Amino acid sequence: MNKIVTLFVFFIFGFTQAQQLNCTVTINTERLPTPNQQVFKTLQTSLSEFVNKTDWTGTGSALKQHERINCSMYITLSSYSSDQFTGTIQVQSSRLIYNSTYSSPVLNFNDKDFNFRYTEYEPLLFNPTVFESNLVSVVSFYSYIILGMDADTFQSGAGNQYFETAQNIASVAQQGGFRGWSQTDGLQNRYYLITDMLSPMYTDLRQTTFLYHTGLDAMSNDLKAAKEKVKSSLLLIGKVNSVRPNAFLTRVFFDAKSDEIVSIFSGGPSIPVTDLTDILNRVSPLNNSKWSQIKF
Repeated sequence: MNKIVTLFVFFIFGFTQAQQLNCTVTINTERLPTPNQQVFKTLQTSLSEFVNKTDWTGTGSALKQHERINCSMYITLSSYSSDQFTGTIQVQSSRLIYNSTYSSPVLNFNDKDFNFRYTEYEPLLFNPTVFESNLVSVVSFYSYIILGMDADTFQSGAGNQYFETAQNIASVAQQGGFRGWSQTDGLQNRYYLITDMLSPMYTDLRQTTFLYHTGLDAMSNDLKAAKEKVKSSLLLIGKVNSVRPNAFLTRVFFDAKSDEIVSIFSGGPSIPVTDLTDILNRVSPLNNSKWSQIKF
């Protein structure tokens, strides 16, 4: 109940669309036997400075802290030997909703193919046309994914410029030979994430993202009408599902949004949701237990 109340308590708070990142980088070494903590502290500090100080948009502008996209990169290391690291990276981002203090989750993605080489104190340099290291490539790739997905929430298709840069990073990174960049490395990796993002086949899913957040932005004016807008946006996913059932990008969307959707339609003014729950159960069956909590 507290989550529902939190979602629907809105306060006046002006904001502008962020173009750079306010990213929390965490290195988890709990799975490593007696690790050399200093190298991981250095790595965490270097990555944090790299992500937060790089001018990803090329504007040269230094945005204020509250104007940046809030995000996190949580790296869990499973093995470490000399300069070689193996682990996963969980990437999350959120977006402030208009006239409120509420931040809506936009991305929640766990990349299980994160292997890289790193020597303590080595400089982390980003060059979109050159493969510097898999560490730099992966972190830069997700920085542009975050920027692109955030832009899509404000304007339909606005993320293309960032996704195209991410695609270029992915293409250049293939020469490094690390897993996750190739279509032969599985069906839910960086290659397919960015390929699908730019595919016309998933235009309706990206349109859903825009319309969904347009609905959230309207909640401070007319909550019931805003819920109808959010509902309409979600019904659009049914078109994607009819062409690509259980699509990777559909799962990526619901990994970020499922809990929020339940909160939206389980509190506040009531609207008809039978058609919505039917669609949700069909397009995201892994979340059926959550959809059953929508009672209106």
